[in-house]
Parts: sequence; structure tokens; C-alpha cells
Amino acid sequence: MEYRANEGRYDAMPYIRAGKSGLQLPRISLGIWHNFGHVDRYETARETLRTAFDLGITHVDAANNYGPPPGSAEENLGKALREDFAGYRDELIISTKAGYRMGPGPYGDGGSRKYLISSLDASLKRLGLDYVDIFYHHRPDPDTPLEETMAALDYAVRSGRALYVGISNYGPEDTRRAAQILRGLGTPCVIHQPRYNMLDRHIEEGLLGVLEEEGIGCIVFSPLAQGILTDRYLREIPEDSRAARESSPFLCAESLTPDVMDKVRALKTVASDRGQSMTQLALSWILRDPRITSVLVGASRPEQLRDSVAALEAGPLRRDEIQAIEEILAR
Repeated sequence: MEYRANEGRYDAMPYIRAGKSGLQLPRISLGIWHNFGHVDRYETARETLRTAFDLGITHVDAANNYGPPPGSAEENLGKALREDFAGYRDELIISTKAGYRMGPGPYGDGGSRKYLISSLDASLKRLGLDYVDIFYHHRPDPDTPLEETMAALDYAVRSGRALYVGISNYGPEDTRRAAQILRGLGTPCVIHQPRYNMLDRHIEEGLLGVLEEEGIGCIVFSPLAQGILTDRYLREIPEDSRAARESSPFLCAESLTPDVMDKVRALKTVASDRGQSMTQLALSWILRDPRITSVLVGASRPEQLRDSVAALEAGPLRRDEIQAIEEILAR
């Protein structure tokens, strides 16, 4: 059946400018780190993308190594773009990244100009696009001069392969240096993508201040701490969950310590008092900070995406609610 987007898709979703740029992003964006690879059911991923756009989520975030296998998330996204979104390309923000291991030998990893440009070309081919809206360097590379890496990002824009550039997983000082180099080249750093959630607040110790000073937007990943900050593990570890799979490199049963789960159960009480799920409270907490442009959420089915977007309906956290959360997290 031919896809036709919801005509009211822009009615409820707020959009915020990324730093001092003109680029506006939805407060909630869709990340395809998991659930969009060849090991997953394509029709479910396709329906999730349709649901996202109908809800006003115009930004889809990918990377060259997303899958599994690596590259397959971009391939599936490209297929959906051709089948459903060819007429909506100007309404979409598509981002991708390079920086982690993608191929054998010395040219498939890191931050060299050789790797970044060849990886971007491969991503464009998998996506079936002439350009991406945002191209990130995925992580710092201590073995490549930062000037070379930033010059490659600048070239990606000047060659028409990307409209904007960003960085991910950079610390405060490297972020400042990267921003200064890019500004000198005439291609400003528009956005930074770090990890951030109630259980991992490292970006509050310097990075958010640098982003504010440099006029750089911030879009965070892992807002639910790989599922810990949801209702799923409050009582036990489900057999079909990520934490129950010994092969999962991102979340294991050992992460669900009594101390962590006691905090999550207490946070659940705050969420219930607000009429929210635990997921929704975790997202509302992140968006309390005006320096956060958008939050990346993953979804294995459309219903999860609807639940995440519903976090925006409860309104911002009150001061007493923020204080209650701080007391729980400080235990």
C-alpha cells in the first residue's frame, strides 16, 4: 500500500535549533543503531519509520557500522527512503557517521581523510542519496591529527556530500579544539552527539558548558541506559530481553545491580505521579536542560516510538520533581 504521510505531522512535535545554526531538529529523533539490520524484520523497521514521520520525527540517525551486519541499517533505511519517502526528502534530516572499525586494513577505521571520505561515499551508496544532512566523526582518533579529521569534514560539505557536520563522543577540550578548527575552515560544527542519561551524567562535567559557549547543538544517545531506565526490568529479567542474552555487548544482567534497580523503582514512583512511564520520565528529565537539542530513541516496534513521543505531552518537569529525582540518584 502506498504510504501517505499524516497531514498533521507537524502539529504537536516541537523543533529546536541546533546551537546557533539555522537547522531545526525535532525534540525526539529516531536512531537506527539496533533493530534495522538484516537480522531484523524489514517490514517492522519500515513501519517504525512511517510511524516516526507521522509523529513529526523528521530526523533519522544512522552510522556506517550500524546493523548487524555493519552497513545493513543504512541499506534498509535506503530501501525505505526509496519505497516510502522519495517525495518527502526535503522534509527529512538524515545523518550518518564514520570513525569506528568498518573494514580490514589501515583504511577502515579512525579519523583519516582517506577513511572518512571513502566511508561517506559508501554510506551514500547504501542510502541511495546524493547527500546526507549531517555527517559526524563518530569518535576521537588519537593517531590522526585533529586538523586532518576536521578538514575531511569540511571537504564533505564543500564537495556536496553533506550539508552540516558534527562530532560524537568527543571530550570537552577536543570538542573546543575541533570547533575552533572547523570555524577557521568556514564549516562550523553544528552538533555534538554524546551519551547521556540519568545513570551516566559525564557530559555535565564540562562538555555541555563547552557546547553552550561554542554555539553547538547537543543530541544525546542511550537516554534509557540500554533499557535499564524502562519498566522492563523492574521485577525480573525477561528471557527475551537484551540483558538476558549473553552475547549482548551493551547490556548484561550484571548491570542490573540491586543499587541501580532500587533507584529505578524509586524513579518509577515519580513517573507514576506524573502519569508517565519510566521511559517517558527518562526522556523528560533529559529535555529539562535547554542545552539539549534532541534525544535519540531506538524502537523495535512502532508502539515503543509512540510511548517515547508521549513524553512530550506531560509538560516539563517541575522544580520539586527535579529535586526528588536528584535525591534518588544521589543515594
